[in-house]
Amino acid sequence: METVEVNSVSLKRPRSEDDVANADEIKRQKILEKSKAENDSGQSIENVTEQPKDTKSEIIPTEESEEQEEEELEDSDEDGDPESFADMMKHGLTESDVGITKFVSSHKGFSGILKERYSDFVVHEIGKDGRVSHLDDFSVPVDDEDPSEETFTVLSDEDKQRLEELQLFKNKETSVAIEVIEDTKEKRTIIHQAVKSLFPGLETKTEDRDGKKYIIAYHAAGKKALAKVRTATDPRKHSWPKSRGSYCHFVLYKENKDTMDAINVLSKFLRVKPNIFSYMGTKDKRAITVQEIAVLRITAQRLAHLNKCLMNFKLGNFSYKNHPLKLGELQGNHFTVVLRNITGTDEQIEQAMHSLREIGFINYYGMQRFGTTAVPTYQIGRAILQNNWNEVMDLILKPRPGAEKGYLVKCREEWAKTKDPAAALKKLPVKRCVEGQLLRGLLKYGMKNIISAFGIIPRNNRLMYIHSYQSYVWNNMVSKRIEEYGLKAVPGDLILKGATAVHIEEGDVDNYTIHDVVMPLPGFDVIYPKHKIGEAYKEMLVADNLDINNMRHKIRDYSLSGAYRKIIIRPQNVNWEVVAYDDPKIPLFTTDLDKLEGKPLPVLPTDGKFRALKMEFSLPPSTYATMAIREVLKMDTSIKNQTQLNTTWLR
Repeated sequence: METVEVNSVSLKRPRSEDDVANADEIKRQKILEKSKAENDSGQSIENVTEQPKDTKSEIIPTEESEEQEEEELEDSDEDGDPESFADMMKHGLTESDVGITKFVSSHKGFSGILKERYSDFVVHEIGKDGRVSHLDDFSVPVDDEDPSEETFTVLSDEDKQRLEELQLFKNKETSVAIEVIEDTKEKRTIIHQAVKSLFPGLETKTEDRDGKKYIIAYHAAGKKALAKVRTATDPRKHSWPKSRGSYCHFVLYKENKDTMDAINVLSKFLRVKPNIFSYMGTKDKRAITVQEIAVLRITAQRLAHLNKCLMNFKLGNFSYKNHPLKLGELQGNHFTVVLRNITGTDEQIEQAMHSLREIGFINYYGMQRFGTTAVPTYQIGRAILQNNWNEVMDLILKPRPGAEKGYLVKCREEWAKTKDPAAALKKLPVKRCVEGQLLRGLLKYGMKNIISAFGIIPRNNRLMYIHSYQSYVWNNMVSKRIEEYGLKAVPGDLILKGATAVHIEEGDVDNYTIHDVVMPLPGFDVIYPKHKIGEAYKEMLVADNLDINNMRHKIRDYSLSGAYRKIIIRPQNVNWEVVAYDDPKIPLFTTDLDKLEGKPLPVLPTDGKFRALKMEFSLPPSTYATMAIREVLKMDTSIKNQTQLNTTWLR
């Protein structure tokens, strides 16, 4: 399962990327100097240290996703000025609320700004063969059976509009006639190709009308045929050469868009359904990301044509293969990160980065795993596991303090007042949010059948709640494990032999290190440590009215089998550099697109007003880059903490 922490936590900055002014930098610098003074006066930190209770940081949270589970369940936004949003976020979670309390390094923490610009955070996917995805080639594979470039320009905008309406049955016409202005066989062939390739489901024929030639576009066999040819399982068969692989693989370079948004845009432009695309993992929104995508029976030529009309996307490195991509079949992701306006001394930075490379960081689940509102997702997950469906309904629908869109606030108020699903639903202009889906379910199945009503919510979103609870337990137990036994393997710990977990025996303890130790996410198919932490798991679940020995749910979807997760991750390919700069708007490294376009890296001053830490590292799937950066800065990465800091220098 892959994580590049994305979309469930989204903090929108109250200004555009290029709105950063030097006046703000001066304000920020004062705050950072204050923070630095607090750090410098702090006491020395032992090898395993508690999270500072009131440490302030200038880090803006990364927003990355755990596969499809990390999609925005809470379809909320943070409207209003920065101060009011910061005030609302007082109701949000801090790291200690979800069990994130320990560090493994001994250096003193320092401040830095992460994602001041989305281009300060770049993610390159690492495929299952270990190859890092790069966009470095716009060329299209040569194929004699591809239509000519003129195919994409021969139809007028009016023709395309009429053909799209015909294709989607948006009007009563049964056909569209396109007059052939230059009547040659070659011209007619190009129009035939254009209609068939750009509008799947339509057939064409040539007719004479009043002495003029027309290309007539029509549906081959009605609505059922259209639905059939436009699915992933049964695409248009006769239009694809047998010698060519059925899937066009390409590298998608995107800026400030999450993966599903990007695919939806591509689908719209190509006039196909999103389910014909496949990928190995979702990537961050507020970042520049590079990943491999596969699409069923769409030519590289059509895809390359999109480069002329899409903003913030580029497609390249095209090839044809006989297989799609599957979620999770990747080795990980390579991150290039800039922390701007750092306050740490050169010695602090060296200590922090050496520790990250040699020891690593605690493999906590990041804050975005637990939601952004006053009702954490793990609480809903716990209620599901308790089979307390009234509590599930109440937690999702009841009024809550904090940052939400106005219509959600009105919907919750109506629900609290009337308990009428229809009345509450009328307050929602957007029905696809979780609240809207649950209300529609209650309207359909009634208040006495909450289980079926809840089932209307997409399965991945429902499972996200219980996985959030598992993550909450895991974080808390790992903090207890490190507090109790430190950074060494001890008898009773668990390690993996293949896919099987076994306990470390007294006589074998010297054969293992902390990097071998795993801990379980609770479930019916895992074993627990044979020391104090095994009992701590049991006690925590008992306190939550759950039985650790009976994690099967009467609804099969909600039965937890459990899994194992390494407690310490040591990043690979760790490199870093401290650079000086004056202008906060200039990029500090070149992207794949910059290199393709021949853009040089800006010349940086040797003695600039500000300093930045440029760092690179690779992480395996299902780990959070936020937690690696947290270990370097030793700062709370929660929105609650950061929003208040982020708005301070905007006042």
